[in-house]
Amino acid sequence: MNWLIIDNLIINAIKEDIPQDDITTEFIIKDGCTCSVDLIAKQNGIIAGLLVFERVFKILGQVNIEFLKKDGDNVWAGECLAKIRGKTKNILTGERTALNYLQRISGIATLTKTYVDILSGSGVKILDTRKTTPNMRIFEKYAVKMGGGCNHRYNLSDGVLIKENHISAAGGIKEAVNIIRNNVSFVKKIEVEAETIDQVNEALEVKADIIMLDNMSILEMKKAVEIIDKKAIIEASGDITLDNILTVASCGVDYISVGALTHSYSVLDLSMKNLINN
Repeated sequence: MNWLIIDNLIINAIKEDIPQDDITTEFIIKDGCTCSVDLIAKQNGIIAGLLVFERVFKILGQVNIEFLKKDGDNVWAGECLAKIRGKTKNILTGERTALNYLQRISGIATLTKTYVDILSGSGVKILDTRKTTPNMRIFEKYAVKMGGGCNHRYNLSDGVLIKENHISAAGGIKEAVNIIRNNVSFVKKIEVEAETIDQVNEALEVKADIIMLDNMSILEMKKAVEIIDKKAIIEASGDITLDNILTVASCGVDYISVGALTHSYSVLDLSMKNLINN
C-alpha cells in the first residue's frame, strides 16, 4: 500500500474526529498516564487492515502494538488479536478512528472470502469494482485482496473499459474501440461491456481483449461463452449474489465482478477492551 497516500487519509480522518481537542479525554486523563488494552474480535471473520490500525497510533505517537494475528488470518469471537500499550490519552483518542478502518477493511475481506470459498476449485476469480466509498478505495481494494479476491482496475486511468454509455456516445462498439486504439497505448488491454449476443459478436469482430457479459441471463451467458470460444477473456457482471455466483461460474467465464464486496458488506465487530492503567 502507498503509505504517503494512506497517512494523508488517516490524518484527515483524525482531524475529522478531533477538530480541536478530545475534551473528554483531556479532562479525565493526566498527561503522564499509560495503559494497556486488548484488541478483541467479537465475531468470526477475516482480519485485515492491522497495519492501518497501527498507523493511526503511530501518527498520534507513544503507542506500541504487539499483534497476535496477521492480515488475512481467520479470527474467532472472543479472541485477542493484539496488545496495545502506551500513552493513555493517545490510545483513547485514536481508538474509534483505528477501529473504524479495521472493522471496515476486515468486513470486506470477510465477505470476499465467503464468495471466494464458494468458487473454490472452479478456476473462476472474483473481482471487485469501482463501487467503493469515496476516499476509502485504497483500503477497500486491499481488503478484497486479503479476502482472496482480485482487483479490477483501480481507477479510470488504470485501464480501458468501454461501457454502455461510451458505446452510445461513440455510435457503436466498433467506433468506440477504433477511437481507443487510435489514442491509447497498445500495451493497454481493451475491455468492452456487452449486454446482448449481437454486442458480443461486435466485440469479437473488433478483437476486444476482454468482454464483460453484463446482466445476461444464464442461457445468454452460456451462448456468449460458446461464441467467444476463448478468443477473449470473459468477465461476468451484474446482480451477482452469493446465491447465484456458482451458477454464473458454471457458464465458463474467467472472472466474476461483484460490486457488493465494497458496497454491501457488514463491518466485522471488533473492540478494544480490558484497559489496565500501568
